[in-house]
Amino acid sequence: MASRNPVEAIRASTFESVAPRRLSVIRPPSLTRLNLPANLSKLFHYRDLLYTLTVHRIKVRYKQSALGVSWAILQPFSMMLIFTIIFSLFARMPSDGAPYALFAYAALLPWTYFSTSLANATSGLVSHTQLVTKVYFPREILPITYVFAALFDFLIASTVLAGLMIYYRVPPSWNALYALPIVVILTAFAIAMGLLFSATQVRFRDIGVAVPLILQLWMFATPVIYPLSAVPARLRSLYVLNPLVGLVENFRQTVLNGAAPDFYTLGLSAFISFALLIISYTYFKHMEATMADII
Repeated sequence: MASRNPVEAIRASTFESVAPRRLSVIRPPSLTRLNLPANLSKLFHYRDLLYTLTVHRIKVRYKQSALGVSWAILQPFSMMLIFTIIFSLFARMPSDGAPYALFAYAALLPWTYFSTSLANATSGLVSHTQLVTKVYFPREILPITYVFAALFDFLIASTVLAGLMIYYRVPPSWNALYALPIVVILTAFAIAMGLLFSATQVRFRDIGVAVPLILQLWMFATPVIYPLSAVPARLRSLYVLNPLVGLVENFRQTVLNGAAPDFYTLGLSAFISFALLIISYTYFKHMEATMADII
């Protein structure tokens, strides 16, 4: 039997030793091809990238900043001071018996977390055009990192809430532990809206321009500067369809009043948030195939 040509032998051994390269095929959008478990598995595979980009967001935000992470506290704290002066001293807004400064800050804390997440996540794709067009990774990582970076700010700003409770001598109770699942639901809702807005922003840049106005109107439709009890009873069944109503009001109720949450409004907020998360993620993956072409 004739011996193999040395060059062919080396070439054959080289190709046999090299593992086949992993290919990712981005197909045209089709709802029939969407496989949520497979997409979530792929997202989990890229968890290191999710962590790295989240840390990068936090570092870049406070890099070369004189105040550093204090900016995470300054925004809700300054809004609390303004609201206290206007709505407590002048407008005499009810606060369910709690000091108005504490009442307002306890609501501004989750609201600021959500509004910051949505405002930044909306432009998360269009501000990273080169990444989207040149490198493959699950695109949903970009808006999600902005939500997790805002969660870091939320945790930092929570120290002021603890300080205000000590100052006003408001002791916490075991019901304050309900704040943890409330924050989880709030995070799910923030991710859902971030995915929805960021995917739409790629095609319609009007979304980014409209977000500040949407957030302004949304804040007044949420019990941030006023209690839920101030809403007329005949309108509450419609009013609580806003998921932030159940989340903000129950966060304030469990932390400040030491009471158990209203499970109806909290359950309704959870149902809407997680249902919207599934819908938004499906919509995002549907739009992902054409993002690099139109961004």
